[in-house]
Amino acid sequence: MKTIVLDCPGHFSTADRSFPQPNKGEALVRIRRVGVCGTDLRAFRGKQPFFSYPRVPGHELAGEIIEVGENADGLKAGDRCAIEPYMNCGACTACRRGRTNCCARLQLFGVHIDGGMCEQMAVPTSKLHRSDALSLDQLALVEPLSIGAHAVARAQIEAGEYALVVGAGPIGLSVIQFAAAAGARVIVMDINRERLDFAARHFNVEATIEAGNDAAKKLLEITSGDMPTLVFEATGNPSSMNASFDLPSHGGRIVLVGLFQGDLTFHDPDAHRRELTIICSRNATAADFRFVMNLLEENDIDIDPWITHRATLDDLIAQFQHWLDPRSRFIKAVVEI
Repeated sequence: MKTIVLDCPGHFSTADRSFPQPNKGEALVRIRRVGVCGTDLRAFRGKQPFFSYPRVPGHELAGEIIEVGENADGLKAGDRCAIEPYMNCGACTACRRGRTNCCARLQLFGVHIDGGMCEQMAVPTSKLHRSDALSLDQLALVEPLSIGAHAVARAQIEAGEYALVVGAGPIGLSVIQFAAAAGARVIVMDINRERLDFAARHFNVEATIEAGNDAAKKLLEITSGDMPTLVFEATGNPSSMNASFDLPSHGGRIVLVGLFQGDLTFHDPDAHRRELTIICSRNATAADFRFVMNLLEENDIDIDPWITHRATLDDLIAQFQHWLDPRSRFIKAVVEI
């Protein structure tokens, strides 16, 4: 079967691999849509934590079941599903406590193990989330939306509080949607004016700020001198992540959604003086997937603004280079298979 392989940073190739043979507890799934996100762009640049090469990318996946064995959780051939790409062990402390998203031995499709940029995959039935109502595009975007939903759930938003989202890329946009729905007054900060305008047009945003030297002053003005009680850092940029520790109010909290290969530093006395709560948010859970899919089925989330680019498996390699150019106005690409 046709497969796209990221051999090393900066180089894709096309491979012809054998079709998979599902094991007990797995279904054979035809991959129909693959979302391309910042993880894939950073992996191409060689800057994605946990990523190993060579690797078949693709973790934002929509598929159609080809065949499934016994004890299939009610699934059948022809069902269309969002694929939860987090392969957890089920036995570690995190898994036993329901924290499958941060399993001690977690393997993520398209990062630690080969992903869905191919024609077919064998997938555990427990990782298939069926919907008769959602489109293939919607199913493919369940995963990135679930990351935002998980981060917002971790934050435990109080209605009416100011929440600053730093970074208006796909994950930041997902956080914006769910933070606003939870009752926060959302402020968005980014270095890219076009992305800020995009967020203001399509989401319930109270204010936008271009990142820079006077950003803190603008935040003070917007929050009447208080600063935001909640900051979501969704850039994955080390300078931005370090600087974000200066942005929460006294008694505030910061949720680190983005990540990078390196160390974060902050001034400990200042963090202690404000008694900051620092929260890391990683991946999502099956419950997050079901929550997002219910909202999509009820038409409470519109994905149309998200998808800015499309490709087929045949032209992905040629198209990918263009998506790296900031002038392409890339937000999210969907690969049709």
